[in-house]
Amino acid sequence: MKKARKLIDYSIFILIVLVLTLLVRSYAFQRAEVEGNSMEPTLSDGDSILVNKLAYKLGSPKRFEVVVFPFEGDTYFIKRIVGLPGETVEIREGVLLINGSLINDPMGGIPMEDAGIAAEPVVLKEDEYFLLGDNRNHSQDSRSNMVGAVHKDRLTGKAWLRIRPLEHFGAVK
Repeated sequence: MKKARKLIDYSIFILIVLVLTLLVRSYAFQRAEVEGNSMEPTLSDGDSILVNKLAYKLGSPKRFEVVVFPFEGDTYFIKRIVGLPGETVEIREGVLLINGSLINDPMGGIPMEDAGIAAEPVVLKEDEYFLLGDNRNHSQDSRSNMVGAVHKDRLTGKAWLRIRPLEHFGAVK
């Protein structure tokens, strides 16, 4: 009788752990694999990251955070927020301007060769964000008509933690 009770207790415990794991994976965190070099040097091809899916349900995206959003079908993009709702984004002579002023862009060392739609001022609507890859000259991002400004409700979450390769384990900044 005691063995049967222990077996039932262990089975219930395992079931609870599985259900909690499924809930966390579905609603709180998601693993993503980086494909391509559009986010170098921050993230490289083959890196594995955890995406915090609760970040933007509980708060608002901030400038320079790295976000994940769906692009087409099962394809997700990873990009950095540079323009916030209500701002005007423009790329002039390879340099990012927000509301007509140069900002302290941590990835702005190399001039952008293609301004795309931001060659003319782009005024972001409420809940719209302008996103750029860190590897600015090798990234399909908000400068492209195919991507454009991204609405907050399309943001899957914030790139939170690089889990692989282990030698680069740590927070995504």
